[in-house]
Amino acid sequence: MGTTNLYPTLKVTGRILATVSVIALVTAGMTPAALAQEAPAAPAAIQPDFAEGVAAIVNDDIISSYDLVQRMKLVMLTTGFQPTAETLPQLQAEAQRQLIEERLKRQELRRVEKENKTSIIATDPEIDEVIGETIQSEYKIPVDQFYAQLAQQGIGRETYREQARIEYSWQQYMRGRYGSRLRIGRDQVSAAQKRIAEAASKPQYQVSEIFIDNARVGGPDVAFNGAQSLIAQLQQGAPFPQVARQFSSSPTAASGGDAGWVSPGEMPPEVDAVLDSVRPGQISPPIPTQDGVYVILVRDKRAGAASNLITLKQAAVALDPGADQAAVDAASQSLARLRALNPTCADLETKAGQAPPVVAGDMGEMEISSLTGGFAEAAANTPEGQLSATPIRSEAGVHLVMVCGKRSAAGAPTAEQIERRLFSQQLDMVSKRVMRDLRMQATIENR
Repeated sequence: MGTTNLYPTLKVTGRILATVSVIALVTAGMTPAALAQEAPAAPAAIQPDFAEGVAAIVNDDIISSYDLVQRMKLVMLTTGFQPTAETLPQLQAEAQRQLIEERLKRQELRRVEKENKTSIIATDPEIDEVIGETIQSEYKIPVDQFYAQLAQQGIGRETYREQARIEYSWQQYMRGRYGSRLRIGRDQVSAAQKRIAEAASKPQYQVSEIFIDNARVGGPDVAFNGAQSLIAQLQQGAPFPQVARQFSSSPTAASGGDAGWVSPGEMPPEVDAVLDSVRPGQISPPIPTQDGVYVILVRDKRAGAASNLITLKQAAVALDPGADQAAVDAASQSLARLRALNPTCADLETKAGQAPPVVAGDMGEMEISSLTGGFAEAAANTPEGQLSATPIRSEAGVHLVMVCGKRSAAGAPTAEQIERRLFSQQLDMVSKRVMRDLRMQATIENR
């Protein structure tokens, strides 16, 4: 059957634009943190009368303007997304894409149910359980309180329930129908283990991701501009996990974008090239790749799995680089007096105060290989919980180091963890192919 372009730049009608502008004011500040608070007295709920308006038609299945506004409000409430005049069309387009894809999924699930005389779409008790776990995990509040917050903003609970129902049912269907056909061979796992081993000495990054699929949104330019808008919302306080759940096309969207610890080579080369320049706690700029655009949050960074890490403190006497030998000897004697006090990692700073002019402080955790000069030798040869035996002369003064911990960096993922990741990636590719075929076969009319 024929099909229209599913991803044009959508025209924002005057009625929807005006209504959503009001919604933006009413829902301002309603982030997940705000959802967790006791609901204040509800303002006048917005009840737009768009039941007769048509936003899109999917194989004769109507998406009303009311459905569209409800979804826009839900996205805004659950992500903290606060649209401007420039980003409002993006929000409307994303909400409409979600609704169209859900209609296609629901139609396919019903077709399979009828054809096989079986039940696939989740029942009310099943979806209640799924929603209860999700709300408790994401918002730490009872489900009834969450629904009360939806009602306060004029959002029907079925808007949320149906989104959850279709996505959960589709995931279960994909896994049930195609999961048994996917085979992750030992050679695939071994190849992944080899890549990880080769990168073991390199830094590892704990990341969350949002992936904007070029094919889904209408091309690279649309994806890049959308990523920029999402970054602006994230920088204004929108929670990354909720934004990822609503906007990301990656399999990790279901877990709020959490990709775990990754090593160089596990993500697209374009992402690898950017990771090292993003400090923990920062969000990357948009990262274009062949298939779409990534937005990466680096949550933490650690040394490679092959590295030896050491936690150090130091005691020091400050000296100028040109200080004579007598001054160096005097500083060393002061450090010897400190050593005689038998300090521990817990009281080094306190006991250093008893041996002026010695000062002590925390050097943190680092790779032994990153230390230079006498510091590396002292760190390697000093027993844990003791001060180094020989003073270390540097341009800043004379030092002793105390070793407060030694460990190897976290090991590589197990073969089972690698297999699960590869399975998830393959199943996601299958799901995308099925959705592409459903879109190509469908008659979709955007109004």
